Amino acid sequence: MPLDQIKEEREMTFLEHLDDLRKHLFRSLVFVLIGTIVCFLFAQVLVDDIIFAPARDTFPTIKALCSLGRDLYDSDKLCMGSVKLNTQNLQVAGQFMYSFRIAFIGGIILAFPLIINQLWLFVKPALAAKEIKKTKVFTVYTSLLFILGVLFGYFMLAPISLNFFGNYQLSPSIENQFSFQSVINLVTTLCLATGLIFQLPILMYFLGLLGLVSSAFLKNNRRYAILIIVILAAVITPPDVLSQFLLVLPLLLLYELGIKI
Repeated sequence: MPLDQIKEEREMTFLEHLDDLRKHLFRSLVFVLIGTIVCFLFAQVLVDDIIFAPARDTFPTIKALCSLGRDLYDSDKLCMGSVKLNTQNLQVAGQFMYSFRIAFIGGIILAFPLIINQLWLFVKPALAAKEIKKTKVFTVYTSLLFILGVLFGYFMLAPISLNFFGNYQLSPSIENQFSFQSVINLVTTLCLATGLIFQLPILMYFLGLLGLVSSAFLKNNRRYAILIIVILAAVITPPDVLSQFLLVLPLLLLYELGIKI
């Protein structure tokens, strides 16, 4: 049988592509569901030992900053200490409903590498042999960057943000009493947002494959990219200079990595 005829027979119709996409989406949802169930079973542990942990002075980042301040300045100027969250619930089903929210977000984080793998498996049949070799490690790099972003948001941005908002007072007569939902939203949003933002080199790589950008273009427009990164960091992080700087620095490094790629 001629090679062209074999190729035509192997080509999928539009409906077959939709059916294949449906299978990969279904598998991704199953992975998220499994991760959600696992996280739901440990919802209390996730809240007490993970989400609320960055507010305590025993958190690794806070201890490291305090130790660094004592070594450099021989003082406690970098010690943030614990934050009295004094969280409260004002809704009847608030704690119950948020246990599902926490579990779902945790399920997405746990299943992210598998979701990316399903995406790559869907695109793989449309790639040439050389392209398959180039993108074979796609899932590894994408998952690694996502995990690094989540860890960066959790260990760097979360403790500084909680400390900033926990100690900020418009007046000494006003006591901070946060809803537990606001604390959970802050920590989870920071972690997910930084995880996605750390995909910047991957995004730049695919834009390059599509011919939309080039390394020369990215170098020539570096100053505009820096401006966008600073604005993006200001939107995501709390209004304190340290958090914004901590996010801008790795994003600039990721941008330069994207240029090299």
